[in-house]
Amino acid sequence: MSAGATGIGSLPGGDAREAAKTVTGSFEEFPYLAELPARGPGADMIGRSLGLLVDMYAHVEPSGWRVSDRPGRDSKRARSWLGEDLDALEEFTQGYTGRLKVQAVGPWTLAAALELHGGEAMLQDAGACRDLAGSLAEGLRAHLADVRKRIPGARIVLQFDEPSLTAVLLGRVRSASGYRTYRAVDRQVVEGTLRDLFAVTEAVGGGEVIVHSCAPEVPFGLLRRAGATGVSFDFSLLTEREDDAIGEAVEGGTKLFAGVVPGTDGPLSDPAGSVMGVRKLWRRLGLAPGTLAESVVVTPSCGLAGASPAYARAVQAHCVRAARSLADNPE
Repeated sequence: MSAGATGIGSLPGGDAREAAKTVTGSFEEFPYLAELPARGPGADMIGRSLGLLVDMYAHVEPSGWRVSDRPGRDSKRARSWLGEDLDALEEFTQGYTGRLKVQAVGPWTLAAALELHGGEAMLQDAGACRDLAGSLAEGLRAHLADVRKRIPGARIVLQFDEPSLTAVLLGRVRSASGYRTYRAVDRQVVEGTLRDLFAVTEAVGGGEVIVHSCAPEVPFGLLRRAGATGVSFDFSLLTEREDDAIGEAVEGGTKLFAGVVPGTDGPLSDPAGSVMGVRKLWRRLGLAPGTLAESVVVTPSCGLAGASPAYARAVQAHCVRAARSLADNPE
């Protein structure tokens, strides 16, 4: 069985058709909906997800995204670009059957990034956080239904980007002034919000729900309990402290989306070398090598928006070869 490979989300440049062509050409068995943040506000991952919200609006201020009372130019632009990206992906996935990944920013990273009218993060207001998660769930229902209609043969995998999740849990998100941090959000509240959202989107998408974070100290156990079927992370940031949580996750059937190839330009090792750390982890955890291919999906360490177009193409091809090496030689 072949180990899978896919991308994270962002790519350099601003041409939706070129991005869709690159993604579907590189990842024939596991393409994804590319994000092109170089186009400007609304094409960034925060802006794109804010454009999905139902009955909740946002606009760009010099400090970032802020709540609005009505839809404006910025959220309209976000929806327009998403439509353009979906049109391009639809064109290059005619007749496709197999896994297809779409991404949205998770509720806790959105709450840490979105400002209330006064300039503080929505994160400090528990009621506003609940409303945000509900609005995101509604928006994702419509988005996933649209993807399903456009690419009916696809098995949708929904990735929630939650790079701020660890900071939210540990009380490390800085206030508007930068002089203090917001209080840590209770782990059970975080887990419950994610569980409800995963359940709603899984029911609509019918596929897997994975969570991506390229920050250190990814809370594997919490995500597994909340119902994530996979966790996507930067492999280079793992420490042996996470061994037990990873071992439990794998034995519980959680897929690991291992970010083993650097996301910014640099020399690429040989594909087998890129996944050597994954093989070592398996040995350290005492897991059967035969389970590697079904448990691990190979990805870049994070999005590729900061890479050159040539490197972004090379990395994606490299991930596919590294996954093949892992499947062919799990030992």
